[in-house]
Amino acid sequence: MGLVLKALADALGAVLQGDDDTVIERLAPLETAGSGDLSFLANRRYAKHLDTTAASAVILAPEDQSLCPVACLVLDNPYLGYARAATLLYPPRSVSAGVHQTAWVSPNAVVPRSAAIGPHAVIEAYARLDEDVVIGAGCVIGEGSAIGSQSTLSANVTVCRDVRIGPRARIHPGVVIGADGFGIANDAGVWVKVPQVGRVVIGADVEIGANTTIDRGALEDTVIGDGVKIDNQVQIGHNVRIGDHTAIAGCVGIAGSARIGARCTIGGGAGISGHLEIGDDVHLTGATLVHSSITTPGIYSSGMVAQDNASWRKNTARLRRLDEMARRLRALEEQVGSNE
Repeated sequence: MGLVLKALADALGAVLQGDDDTVIERLAPLETAGSGDLSFLANRRYAKHLDTTAASAVILAPEDQSLCPVACLVLDNPYLGYARAATLLYPPRSVSAGVHQTAWVSPNAVVPRSAAIGPHAVIEAYARLDEDVVIGAGCVIGEGSAIGSQSTLSANVTVCRDVRIGPRARIHPGVVIGADGFGIANDAGVWVKVPQVGRVVIGADVEIGANTTIDRGALEDTVIGDGVKIDNQVQIGHNVRIGDHTAIAGCVGIAGSARIGARCTIGGGAGISGHLEIGDDVHLTGATLVHSSITTPGIYSSGMVAQDNASWRKNTARLRRLDEMARRLRALEEQVGSNE
C-alpha cells in the first residue's frame, strides 16, 4: 500500500513541488524509476539521470529543484530524506509474540509474553529479555545476559554470558557478542590462556552487521556507546570502548583496549592498533592503518591508492631506497653548507 506525496512530504518535513495526490509505492534509482516510484538525488555524479527520469517524484536539494522534470520533495539533506522515506514505505515486518515449540527457554530465564522466540533458539538460565524483543531462529542468549526492549536479533546470533544489550538494538545474522578476547601469555614459547572475566555492554539504538564479533573484556568491560552503527565482518577486541554515534564500515579490525571517541567514522578495511586513543569526530578513510593515538578531529588516511602494476613496482622499488636517498641528500646539503 502506497503513500500520497503530500503525506510523505509532511512526514519528511520536505517542501513539495507537484501534485499532492500522487501515489508513491516504491523506491527506485533515477535511471530505472517509473510510475509510482520515488527516487532521490544525493550525489552529483547521478545528476545526469535527473532530466530523463520517469519517477513519479524525486527527493533532492534546493539547488537541484529547477532541474527536476517531475514532482519533487525538497530537503537540505536528500539522503536523510531517502532513509526516512524508505522506513515509511518498507516498514519492518511484524512478528507474532510467543515461543516456538522447538526453542528452549530455561525456567530461570525472564521472558515476557510480548517477546518472540524463533525456532531452535536457546535462552539460558538467568537471561532476561525486556518487552517486545525478537529472538531469531538458532540464536543463543547466554547465562545472565540481558536484552533491552524492542531489540531484534536475526538468525544464529550468539550472545555469550553476562552481556548487556540496550533497547532497540538490531543485530544481524551470525554476530557473536561476548566471546573470549585474545588474551595469552608466553611461557618459554608456550602460550598460556588469560581468562577473560569482563563483559560486553552495548548501549541503546545500536546496529551490528552480519558476522561481526565483539570480544568480552579481559578485566574491564568492552563498551559500545549509544547509536553506534557497525557493518559486517568487523572485529572488536577486548576492552575496546567506542563512543556514541560512531559508524564503522565492513572488515575493520580494532585491537584490544583501543578507545574510540564519539561521532567518528571508520572506513572499510581500516586497522586500529591496541592501547591507543582516537578522539571525538575523527574520520578514517578506507584501509587506513592507525598505530598511534589521534586526538585532533579531522580526516585521516594512509596507504597507497591503486595504480597500474608497472607503476606500483617502480614506486615500490624506489620506496625501498628512500632511507638511502635521504642520507645522500643530507650529506649533499652538509657539503654545500660547508662550502658556503
